[in-house]
Amino acid sequence: MIAGAEVQENLTPECKQFLYMGTLPRGLEEKPFKKICQFYQGKPRFITLYDTFSHIPVYSAYTFKRSDGSKKADVPWMYEPQLSTVSDSREMQQFPSEHVHKSFEDAQAVLDDYSDTVIFERGQLNPDEHQADLDDKAATYTLTNVVPQVREFNIGPWKIHKYIIRKRLNNYCRGTTFIVTGVTTSGHTIRRNNINRLAIPTYLWSAYCCTDFDHNAPYSERSKFPAHAAYGLNDREDNKVQEMTVQQLEDFLKKATYVDNTFQLFYDNCMPPNSANMGLHQP
Repeated sequence: MIAGAEVQENLTPECKQFLYMGTLPRGLEEKPFKKICQFYQGKPRFITLYDTFSHIPVYSAYTFKRSDGSKKADVPWMYEPQLSTVSDSREMQQFPSEHVHKSFEDAQAVLDDYSDTVIFERGQLNPDEHQADLDDKAATYTLTNVVPQVREFNIGPWKIHKYIIRKRLNNYCRGTTFIVTGVTTSGHTIRRNNINRLAIPTYLWSAYCCTDFDHNAPYSERSKFPAHAAYGLNDREDNKVQEMTVQQLEDFLKKATYVDNTFQLFYDNCMPPNSANMGLHQP
C-alpha cells in the first residue's frame, strides 16, 4: 500500500484538478500554511491546506464522486513525512511504532493526540462517504485531513448534512462537483503532556460548486445550484447545520476567522464559464 502526499509551494496541474478552474480559495495567501497534494497509490486524490502550528487542516478541497455512502473501515491512519523532514518522496506513511512519533509531531498531529479525547472524534474534512473508488476512500484516512470533532456533532447534524449533500449531488449534478470543507478556530486546544497539541474547531463549514446540473430538478434542489454552502457549530448543543449561499458563508467566515476581504471560495463565484451573465461577474 503506497499512500502519499506532497507539500507543494505551487500546485502542479495534476493537483489543481480538485479545484474549480484550477484556482485555490482566495484570501488566505498571507498565512504560513502548507499546501498538501494528497497522493495515494501514486495518484493525487485531493488537496489540503494545513496549519503546522495548530496541527489541523484549514480546509480540504476535493471532487465529489457519486457513491453509495459506504465507509472504508479497514484503513490504517497515516501521516505526512514531508511536513517534518526534507523528503524527496511524496508518499505518505502509515504511523510507525510509538517511539518514532517524536520526530515529526512538531509539525502535525499524531495518533496519541486523539487517544485520550473522549469528547472528540477524528472528523474527516474530505469524508470517505463522498468518494467511490476504494483508493480515493483510503486516501482520506490521513490525520492531515482530520480535525477534532465533537462526537454528538459528528454522528448527528454533520453526518446528516454529508448525506443530504451526497444525495443531492448524486441526483442532480451532471458534471464535476468541487467541494471545499474547512474549519474556524478560536483558541481552544486539546493538550497532551501540558502542551497545546490540536486546535479545536469552533465551526465546520463546507461549500460546493457544480456548474453542470439538472435544470429540471425540483426548485427546492435546483435553487441550490450551481453552488451552495453550510456551516455548523462543533458542539454538543446548538449544533444544527445551516445551509446558505456561498456568499453568506464567505461573509460569515470574514467575521469568524482570519481570511481577508478578498476571500473567495470559488473562482468567479462558481459562475458557469459560458453563462450569459459573465459580463456582470468579474473574477
